Amino acid sequence: MDRLDAMRLFVRLVECGSFSAVGREAGIGQPAVSKRIAALERHLGTQLLMRTSRQVVVTEAGKSLYAPIKRLLDDADALESSAAARHVAPRGIVRLSTAPAHGRLCITPLLPAFFRRYPDVQIALSVSERPVDLIGEGIDIAVRHGSLRDATLAARPLTSADFVLVASHGYLAGRGAPVSLDELDAHDCIVFARGQERRPWAFRKGAERLSYMPHGSLLTGDAEQIRAAVLCGLGISQVPRWLLDKEIAAGEVQVLLPAMQPDPVPVSLVVAAGRRAPARVRVCIDYLVAAFAGTAPP
Repeated sequence: MDRLDAMRLFVRLVECGSFSAVGREAGIGQPAVSKRIAALERHLGTQLLMRTSRQVVVTEAGKSLYAPIKRLLDDADALESSAAARHVAPRGIVRLSTAPAHGRLCITPLLPAFFRRYPDVQIALSVSERPVDLIGEGIDIAVRHGSLRDATLAARPLTSADFVLVASHGYLAGRGAPVSLDELDAHDCIVFARGQERRPWAFRKGAERLSYMPHGSLLTGDAEQIRAAVLCGLGISQVPRWLLDKEIAAGEVQVLLPAMQPDPVPVSLVVAAGRRAPARVRVCIDYLVAAFAGTAPP
């Protein structure tokens, strides 16, 4: 058990980089933290951390062992929670990854009620437009948009996202609204792109699926920038409706070509496959699924 405690201290040191902060969390002094980490290093036969006067530096060995040790601790927590009585409240940190705009607009507003219900659970929310490596980066749950093809991940359906073609009324007042795909050629487009690789826009006309490659002066891989660009009248863009839902409802932004809206895109919560999640992760997943469905308890 002492060795597991030392591993927990090591994981927290990697995550927050402070012996004193980890000591405060654990309710022990900084010298005790150093002593337990040193004992763990002796047991493993390798140096995990380098201590300087200003910071904690994780060695290459420490970096390679962080994810396996965290998995071991999660499995131990899952075993304890499965054997514990039902009335024992979940506790600990849940590491949740999502895209920046989705986190700000869709996830963060749901957290106050979650924390009231589970006061001993913390959520470390990380944001990235790229698909993160759950195991390599120590992520418990990630939000993924689109069909899941990775066999190393297990998915729980969360919701689906409608994609809509939009522009602000200020832009349309000067340029007019397109009534066909061909008319998009005469308009400024705000383009989602990875580097110079533009993402095509999808449309549906009856049973036919259509694709349009947008063009324009602004290319960005950040949904927040696309949102800002639409609102300040830079042009037309195709976005998930949740990105501008309030502005659409308020009449500030208009949906264009609604009859050609593409199929909704599935949104899922994913975890590493083949592992039993700790109670804190399971309650977070259950809460988010219920909240998106509108059935979460107050």
